[in-house]
Amino acid sequence: MNRITTSAMKTLRLLPRAMLILMLLAAPVLAVPMMRANTGSIIEAPTPKKAGVGFVLLVSLQRG
Repeated sequence: MNRITTSAMKTLRLLPRAMLILMLLAAPVLAVPMMRANTGSIIEAPTPKKAGVGFVLLVSLQRG
């Protein structure tokens, strides 16, 4: 009976530490969907205007 009580006490002593480690490992995994849900705070740069037409015009004027 004494060995059963001793092993139960060891298990109960390890349980809070195991739960803390499990919470620390699970926190980033659980935080990812919450971060993806808030897409309104992303500021994107404006798209650059294409300058290809000027180059084509320059090449065609040099040939003629």
